[in-house]
Amino acid sequence: MALIMKYIDSMQRYMDSHGDSRTKDWPMMSSPFPTLAVCLTYVYLVKVLGPRLMENRKPFRLQNTLIIYNAAQVIFSAWLFYECLMGGWWGYYSFRCQPVDYSDDPTTKRMVHACWWYYFSKFTEFMDTIFFVLRKKTSQVTTLHVIHHGCMPMSVWFGVKFTPGGHSTFFGLLNTFVHIVMYTYYMFSAMGPQYQKYLWWKKYLTTLQMVQFVLIMVHAFQLLFIDCNYPKAFVWWIGMHAVMFFFLFNEFYKNAYKGRRMKHKNLLMFILQRKDKDYDVDVQQPISDKAEEEQRTLLANGHIAGNGVISNGSMPNGYPKNGYKTSPLINGNGATLNGSIKTSTLANGGSSTGHKNGDVPLLANGYTAKLAAGGDGNAKVQLTQRKVPQQQK
Repeated sequence: MALIMKYIDSMQRYMDSHGDSRTKDWPMMSSPFPTLAVCLTYVYLVKVLGPRLMENRKPFRLQNTLIIYNAAQVIFSAWLFYECLMGGWWGYYSFRCQPVDYSDDPTTKRMVHACWWYYFSKFTEFMDTIFFVLRKKTSQVTTLHVIHHGCMPMSVWFGVKFTPGGHSTFFGLLNTFVHIVMYTYYMFSAMGPQYQKYLWWKKYLTTLQMVQFVLIMVHAFQLLFIDCNYPKAFVWWIGMHAVMFFFLFNEFYKNAYKGRRMKHKNLLMFILQRKDKDYDVDVQQPISDKAEEEQRTLLANGHIAGNGVISNGSMPNGYPKNGYKTSPLINGNGATLNGSIKTSTLANGGSSTGHKNGDVPLLANGYTAKLAAGGDGNAKVQLTQRKVPQQQK
């Protein structure tokens, strides 16, 4: 124990002697341990305690809260982006090499303050995950999501402590811009399904995030090949973070979109191979994962069919097509990522909670869904074939 305390004491002396004197007395800046404690608490809360507390509770809807929260994040990110520009990147900083200015120049101190507020913003983004937990959207609390949010405050802390300004703030400049776009998307997603037609650009948001990390990598690693009075340790720190997040987001992109197209193809092939040719698939874009999870529909025999809507069965709420009625399986009337039927009325008296058994009439190609009560409140699905009378000509 004495050895550990001696190590901590020596590390503290190093930070006091090498840290930026302008930020050493600012909140959370005297030591990395408060930030580390908050990050670890966040991981425990969203991965262990939160899901356990919500296990036997109904999910919170939080629609108005989400709209206000995302709108606030848009405004906050826009202000941070502006401060990064005015603090140096609008005509003063060099994209090639920008050493840290440790003076008390007003423009320089403006960037120093922007760095601390950017650090603070990483804590506010914890609410993204907390809202997922409160709404029981556990499929959204992925490894990528938790690593991304859990690492960022600790990563930014070192920048504010030692290099608040200069070359590495390019990361914050790009990241705040991406967050303006991202939280705008989330805000409209939270407003309801009537706004989904305006959110066709969802997959391009992930592409924008990956482009961001490529630009950060190039911008950081260029200093390894030129002479610049900027700490090489921070070049590697920023650059390797960008590399890690690029591959994590790239893996997410491949799983979320390329895999979805393959499942779409499988579904269409299945329908075309059936003898009964009077049924088809109405493919629609899912609602966003921020509003109501990424919706996926059921492939016959219990598989998942990407981001589509199975139709041409006797579904509720109208939507006539070919003499039958179809209904998009969204906002509680369809299938979630894991293939479970969500709550709300499904079709013509079908189970509304997943705790009752009932037959859901035709989903696609003459199949019906049998609801079997699930212990987690979701209804597991078994598809059984049922012949449908031909429409009279």
